[in-house]
Amino acid sequence: MRNEKIETLSTVKLQNNPELYKIVDSLNRTLKDDDLMFGLALDEDDDETAIFTIYRT
Repeated sequence: MRNEKIETLSTVKLQNNPELYKIVDSLNRTLKDDDLMFGLALDEDDDETAIFTIYRT
């Protein structure tokens, strides 16, 4: 098993939308070979806010 470090490149808070996961899924499928990974989570304090994060793997 390789010791891989995941670097956070950018984090953005935006209004939550139930379709956001489709964008994140498409980005992950398209750019995984470029060592990029995308994440989406709900803000712990506000269900109306989503947190979108870009990582380098």
